[in-house]
Amino acid sequence: MPVAVVNALPHDHAFFGHPRGLSTLFFTEMWERFSYYGMRALLILFMTAPIAAGGLGFDTGVAGAVYGLYTSMVYMTSLPGGWIADRLIGQRRAVLYGGIIIACGHFSMAFPSVTTFYLGLALIVVGTGLLKGNAAVIVGGLYGPNDSRRDAGFSIYYMGINLGAFIAPLVCGYLGQRVNWHIGFGAAGFGMVLGLVQYVLGAKYLGEAGLHPAPAASPEAATRLRRRVTVWGGAALGVVALLAFGMATGALPITASQIADAAGYMLLVIVVAFFAWLFFWGNWTPAERKRLYAIGALFVASAIFWSEFEQAGSTLNLFGDRATRTSMLGWTFPSSYYQSLQPLFIISFAPVFAWLWMRLGRREPSSPAKFALGLLFVGAGFALLIAASSLSAKGVKVAPWWLVVTYLLHTFGELSLSPVGLSATTRLAPARVSGLMMGVFYLAISVGNFIGGRLASLYGSMSLPNLFGAIAAVGIGAGLVMFLLTPSIKRLMGDVN
Repeated sequence: MPVAVVNALPHDHAFFGHPRGLSTLFFTEMWERFSYYGMRALLILFMTAPIAAGGLGFDTGVAGAVYGLYTSMVYMTSLPGGWIADRLIGQRRAVLYGGIIIACGHFSMAFPSVTTFYLGLALIVVGTGLLKGNAAVIVGGLYGPNDSRRDAGFSIYYMGINLGAFIAPLVCGYLGQRVNWHIGFGAAGFGMVLGLVQYVLGAKYLGEAGLHPAPAASPEAATRLRRRVTVWGGAALGVVALLAFGMATGALPITASQIADAAGYMLLVIVVAFFAWLFFWGNWTPAERKRLYAIGALFVASAIFWSEFEQAGSTLNLFGDRATRTSMLGWTFPSSYYQSLQPLFIISFAPVFAWLWMRLGRREPSSPAKFALGLLFVGAGFALLIAASSLSAKGVKVAPWWLVVTYLLHTFGELSLSPVGLSATTRLAPARVSGLMMGVFYLAISVGNFIGGRLASLYGSMSLPNLFGAIAAVGIGAGLVMFLLTPSIKRLMGDVN
């Protein structure tokens, strides 16, 4: 029986008309996102802060490279995380183990040294790879394949994500910028611990969803799989340990920028190799193959969107800190508070978008059309900032409303694309590789984050009007192309809207 839908509960309406297990996953993801966005609100500010102010003193180019590498790897590891869950331990254990590793990573960053800083980032990358995609797969497992509540369930789940993201900068940002950077990082770890506690206590409401990996073809195949995982996993850990030791001792004079460049090439190879296998060597039915082509088109659109949207933690974070006033109506606040705007808007407008899609009924835009809208909105947000950055270039700190409206437009784009992408992936993916295909959704975010990090490294070396103008042009152009391709993609999707 397919892992992703084994626990469909059509008669369970205990959580606002949805299965009660959704509440467990709602709060798990809320606290995981609290930890992630709490740390992210501080990350590039901490790296670029002078050593005398407790920061690392990196220049913007290096900080942008590290930021892009970190945020990219956080999502890229969802691919192996999905495979491990599908084949070895099941989604339920993957989420638990991932949360434990994430908490250890944040607590590592609570110690003031470069070594523990990089160790913490690495642990968060590994832990998020196990947790992020697999939690969404379990959400899908709470609903049957034809359950009309599925999209609304993912919208509720998405609100949990953004509730954590809203609270995080207010707590971790304040502690980091006004008290001590490392106390802010430690607070992020504490949030993850709270999420783990409620996940363990609420696991009984998940039934069998995600509890078991897909069965092996035979006991001999299971033995061979475990042997390969042991050998290759041990080899990978050994290589990472040797590299870390060499860098820590100075025996390997490798810079963060060089690692980021190498990771970029590796990411490109992974994407090409994965889709080559997906399209040409997978054992798919004709209908499944068409749907996989549709996933490929949505992948490209998603990567472009996230490369722009995720500027929130990098270029827009720096713009808020250096070029935007941090006072309003006599109230002065840390610049990291701007990071709470997007999740606040998500919480406010997610019900409006959910109502709108239901209200439109048969006139509801298809998933590709919603992707196109998302790209147009994110591009429009950067188009607005061209004027704001022109003012800041004259030495004027601009009013907060420029960033407020930009984040509002980006929120409309996110609501048009992200929950729709999650839901479409769970419906388009062949059930036997549901966890792996959810990793494809996060791989697109990974590619987008890496590109976004490279764009962030241009902050300060390229004029902001030109930088924001180029980003706006790509987003708007990609949105228009996506609209033109929508009929073709819909045909590939078959009966999935």
